[in-house]
Amino acid sequence: MPRETELQVFPDLDALSHAAAGEFARLAGRASETGTTFTVALSGGSTPRRTYELLGTEYRDRVPWDSVQFFFSDERHVPPDHKDSNYGMAYRALLSRIPAPPWNAHRLATELEDPAQVAEYGDYILRQFFRVADGEVPRFDLIFLGLGADGHTASLFPGSPALKETSRFVTSAWVESVRAHRITLTLPVINRAAEVLFLVSGGEKAAILREVLEGDAPADRFPARAARPVDGRRLFYVDRAAAAQLRSEGSRS
Repeated sequence: MPRETELQVFPDLDALSHAAAGEFARLAGRASETGTTFTVALSGGSTPRRTYELLGTEYRDRVPWDSVQFFFSDERHVPPDHKDSNYGMAYRALLSRIPAPPWNAHRLATELEDPAQVAEYGDYILRQFFRVADGEVPRFDLIFLGLGADGHTASLFPGSPALKETSRFVTSAWVESVRAHRITLTLPVINRAAEVLFLVSGGEKAAILREVLEGDAPADRFPARAARPVDGRRLFYVDRAAAAQLRSEGSRS
């Protein structure tokens, strides 16, 4: 059964980002101590950028980077050097600043012309890396997620056929609201994670955060509601502005 949601409210984005960087460092260090690889899926968007910058500077010496394997929760169908690339943002903010081997970052091959091929190759990479048998799903140690004003997370948008994908680990779908193809991890992968950490900042997210945490609308309307690990932690790190419309502050289901 899903565990309850853990909600932590911070004064501002900087405090939220320090907490998220600290959680990343804690989990990576724990994995290193046990001799295991730490697998993380990074999200795009403006909110996690500060967390990545902190990991690449103030927290740089607190993480055993050799043992960290980076993946991506979703991606825009643009080349990796495009200004809108999630990989590009993560590279500038974090990956270019740390002593991790470049082959530890498994980006989605968005330079391919067909988004379906991008997703197919991403699915193949996960199957090969995690060595999953038929019927098994990769288990990430940590997946960072954001929250869109429409309730989407990763690139799982309201009404998207990607929400119903159960056999693939990565899929692509046309998103009418942004008039573009998006490539994303699927819900079975997200909900198999040991920890899913939402980073939510800003007053413009207050209404949708209330809907996701306290509403009862179906997941196809607010997909972030469907991101609920069945055997892991579901955390929301939010700043005070984003939490302004919540009935109470604290853990909730």
